[in-house]
Amino acid sequence: MNRSLLLILLGMLPFSLFAQLERNLANPNQQVELIFHAPRHINLLTVEPLSKKSMHFAIMHTFGTLDGGIQNLFGLDNGANIQFSFEFGLSEKFSLAASRSSRDKVYNVFGRYHIFQQTQNGSKPFSLSVAGGGGVNTSKYDFLPEPAPNFSERMSYFGQVMLARKFSPKISFQLTPMLAYFTDPRPVYQIEGTDNLYVALGFSGKLKITERSSLALQFIPNLNTDLRSNFGIGWDVEAGGHVFQMYFVTSQALNEQYLLAGGNGTIGDEFRLGFNVNRIFATGQKRKKY
Repeated sequence: MNRSLLLILLGMLPFSLFAQLERNLANPNQQVELIFHAPRHINLLTVEPLSKKSMHFAIMHTFGTLDGGIQNLFGLDNGANIQFSFEFGLSEKFSLAASRSSRDKVYNVFGRYHIFQQTQNGSKPFSLSVAGGGGVNTSKYDFLPEPAPNFSERMSYFGQVMLARKFSPKISFQLTPMLAYFTDPRPVYQIEGTDNLYVALGFSGKLKITERSSLALQFIPNLNTDLRSNFGIGWDVEAGGHVFQMYFVTSQALNEQYLLAGGNGTIGDEFRLGFNVNRIFATGQKRKKY
């Protein structure tokens, strides 16, 4: 009896192996997951997509410069720029978001579209996404001697392309050509630039250190103005469904338009402490394992 059962099992083995082979061949272009920890990496948007009907909620903070020393608790006493952001996945490729930044009380609406994602077999060697949107400055300017800016004069817009690749389980890199346009960049706005159009090239890097934490880098040089470049270095940690990002950065700006026009300090004393809290609510879907 045992011999008969053994023969039956041996006979089924080739069919089992063949079925497994068929399953593997059915998805030869399996996508590379978690190129970055979250849809944001320090300040910049990433190629990391949201699944359909999932939501990404982010709270972002930057504080004053470190040069105040212990008297100002290294910038923590000087007030924070805070941004709340909600992004919802309408499909596997497209998501819509709204955010509000306390600097000039800017409300932004934007979308991200993921054209394609890097595959494990190399048929698509990198991920390609685009993002774009606009915002409005809602600060009150009743103190101005001249009439306050109207709605259209308060508008600003941004667009960007994101190309990213996970070179190994430890190293990821993203290149982000981006631009921002201000309808009327008035001196009263909390920006340093006086141009309408700003063009920049963002660089993002991630070096995985432990199973759930990584070193993060950001560099955003302006290409058409003499404004100083943005630089940031930080630490990403996944914990209990959240991604915490702690960093030092040269700009207090958080939304895309102000990152390009808002001005930057110098590396060193003019660094600012910042941190983000990211939470992805995946409806009925298991969180990807990092």
